[in-house]
Amino acid sequence: MSVIAQLRRLPSQARRAIRRKARQLRRLSRKTLQLTLLLGGAALVALVSLGFARLADLAISLNGRWLAAMPWLGWVLLPFGLALIRWATLRYAPNAAGSGIPQVIASLSLAPTAGRRQLTSLAQALWKIPLTFAGLVFGASIGREGPSVQVGAAVMLTWGNFWKKMGVPLKGFHASELIAAGAAGGLAAAFNAPLAGVIFAIEELGRGTALRWQRLVLIGVLASGFLVVALVGNNPYFGTFSGHSLSHNMLAWTLVCGLVSGALGGIFSHALGKGPAAFMPARWRGWARRHPVQLAFVLGLGMAALGLYSHNTVYGTGYAHASQALAGAAPEVAGFGVAKLAATLASYWAGIPGGIFTPALTTGAGIGAQIGQWAGAAADPRVLVLLSMAAFLAAATQAPLTASVVVMEMTGSQPMLFWLLVGSLFASVVSRQFGPHAFYHNAAGRYRHRAIEYDQAQRAQAQARAQAQDPPQAQASRRDQGQA
Repeated sequence: MSVIAQLRRLPSQARRAIRRKARQLRRLSRKTLQLTLLLGGAALVALVSLGFARLADLAISLNGRWLAAMPWLGWVLLPFGLALIRWATLRYAPNAAGSGIPQVIASLSLAPTAGRRQLTSLAQALWKIPLTFAGLVFGASIGREGPSVQVGAAVMLTWGNFWKKMGVPLKGFHASELIAAGAAGGLAAAFNAPLAGVIFAIEELGRGTALRWQRLVLIGVLASGFLVVALVGNNPYFGTFSGHSLSHNMLAWTLVCGLVSGALGGIFSHALGKGPAAFMPARWRGWARRHPVQLAFVLGLGMAALGLYSHNTVYGTGYAHASQALAGAAPEVAGFGVAKLAATLASYWAGIPGGIFTPALTTGAGIGAQIGQWAGAAADPRVLVLLSMAAFLAAATQAPLTASVVVMEMTGSQPMLFWLLVGSLFASVVSRQFGPHAFYHNAAGRYRHRAIEYDQAQRAQAQARAQAQDPPQAQASRRDQGQA
């Protein structure tokens, strides 16, 4: 080919090269924009979870100060406070009751309808923050981690819908992926445990759903957790575990902790799912179902009685008592673990917003401390507390991988991960003997049914309005045409 012919081809080659580079830049810019928007949503989830954590700490501090100054105040705060929160929940945010994790699981298994949107509505989810704050101020045995999951899901979904309305959608992300990323990111940020958020998303949220685990979804979960680490430091929630695996009979003690925590956790999970009416005489069950606010008042009195027995140690998340048990301190009162279990049951049965994650960990710590007292010098009580925390949480949720990784990251006990997995898996098997269905998924079924009923009611109302607006002559004409 001559030099002149080559020179003539240069402009067309240059145009093709420019077009190719332009297409590459557009693809790169779209991917960069998608990642930037996702990381922005993850940052928003992390900041909301961090603010929620600060509010929870303030609530627990206020409750402690008030009860230290006036020990009798629990008999006023708990019954009236739980009744007030239950009334406000029923009146303003019925889908914000309880943990929040069942609502997210239910929404992931539903089609995008109005009923599903109610479960992850930002307006409903945001009610969890002040109502959970009030519950902790009054002394309810609840945590903020479950509510952080529902709030995170609602925030991420709202973020994605906002950009969609602005004409810049998160391409390739369906509502389910946004919900899962926000929910798992909320857990990761709440526990300061990025890896636990990913495991929770796969093991708990992904169970029984058709989620597509895209790379960007997992990046969003990790981003929420790592942003909190960047802001508050890589500090384990319960401090760094200072114990070591036992030199003798480590497997035997792991199985003992798994057996005791698994049995109690199975009973706890079964009772949570059944509700208080199932354990009442038959003649009282109707009253309990018809009067939820009065029932919350009665349960508040029971909580106050447990507080009197335990010297007010069963109130709130129980973070301080779990930390002391991990350091080797003996429980302040005998049977603290069982008392904390009962207090968490009463709080959940009252129907107020609040999670069970941290109270379950505190219950496990109390069980482990009691086993440590029975063991005496035969075993390090710190190891037994650590194992029982993971085992009880695994038994309560039947999510052993999540429980093991959560406890590992919250205590900085990476060398103990193998034994945490063994104890959690064994406890989960024991728990299934008391209740074969996982608590969160069992509770999700009720919210799923409620969403379906809401959609059916909406359709019935729409049909009634259409019939009311349709002239009777037109209805008769259509009936005649159908008969013909």
